[in-house]
Amino acid sequence: MRRVTTFVFVLTLLLTSCIKEEPKNAECDILEAWIDDAAMASHFYNAKDMRIGEVPSGANDLTFFVRQPSVLPLVAVNFKLTPGATIAPENGSRQDFSKGPVTYTVTSEDGQWHRTYQVSFHEVTLPSNKYSFEDCELDSKGKYYVWYDTNSAGVKEYFWATGNAGYIIAKSNAAAEEYPSVPDANGFEGQCVRLTTCATGSWGKLFQKPIAAGNFFLGTFDPQFAMTNTLKTTNMGIPYTKEPVKVTGYYKYTPGAEFTDKNMKVVEGRTDEPSIYSVLYLNKDEQGNDVMLHGDDVLSSPYIVRKAQVASLPATTEWTRFEMRFEGTTPIDPTLLANRGYNLALVFSSSKTGNTFEGAVGSTLCVDEVEISFKDE
Repeated sequence: MRRVTTFVFVLTLLLTSCIKEEPKNAECDILEAWIDDAAMASHFYNAKDMRIGEVPSGANDLTFFVRQPSVLPLVAVNFKLTPGATIAPENGSRQDFSKGPVTYTVTSEDGQWHRTYQVSFHEVTLPSNKYSFEDCELDSKGKYYVWYDTNSAGVKEYFWATGNAGYIIAKSNAAAEEYPSVPDANGFEGQCVRLTTCATGSWGKLFQKPIAAGNFFLGTFDPQFAMTNTLKTTNMGIPYTKEPVKVTGYYKYTPGAEFTDKNMKVVEGRTDEPSIYSVLYLNKDEQGNDVMLHGDDVLSSPYIVRKAQVASLPATTEWTRFEMRFEGTTPIDPTLLANRGYNLALVFSSSKTGNTFEGAVGSTLCVDEVEISFKDE
């Protein structure tokens, strides 16, 4: 009996020595940041501005945009951290952001790594009325180009979006210059945006999405719908506080050699065309729910109050001026307009019917020096 007991004891020691503790996490990142305080809602134009989701891995500055930063009360910001990490000041503690950014330090679970973040509140910057498209950079993964404007506080603001984030699903190995929306040094003045209708290869044939038109629009792109409902990927429009009257700019356009339908069959006698249009629409419905227009209703939604579209864009290899004026008789509420109750969408596409996957591979639209004119200016 004593031998059995001794054997069990020794076996237990051996097994225990073989079980190693899981290594503690060495990551120290902020993954999300948000404000969960109903009393703070009045300081924001939109409830969605109270959350910063999916913080880029390389970001060290987190910015919330509010009406007036100087009158903010003490604010409790909540953070989602990498597993096991801690943050100081304490997560959810109230801090004074009225005088500038607050520094937060994140410490990894193993205690060996630290990372600092600057969290700040800035006044919402009104989008510009002139766009020269000089400023762009590669996305956080270095795959494709994104465009930005820099506000008076030195913060980059990404008003413009493209379908590049969806094209990566079809052509993950494509170089940045091979994407549908890229910068071009040969602009009307300086740099321009070049939009090209591209083939989506074997992936496109499999999912009956054979082409991707180059597009460029005010808004955001949501890649989660790229596989299921492509037209919902484009969130078109951003808040403006002025009534638009017209949009002008310069373009060049060369159609691709062969126009094809959604089955990649050549449509004889048809030539591809580009598209340039803009709409002003209510961004809340009758119940106060958010309204966002997408590729399937951006020209047909009942919430549209003004619409502008360039009727004809002939092919040209020379920079050519375009102009489109807004039309519509629906009354615009000046108070609602001043409080960002309307969104303005402005869209450029290298293939007019690219949203139905019809067009010509190689069609190229270049756009530069775009200006939006507003009422009473």
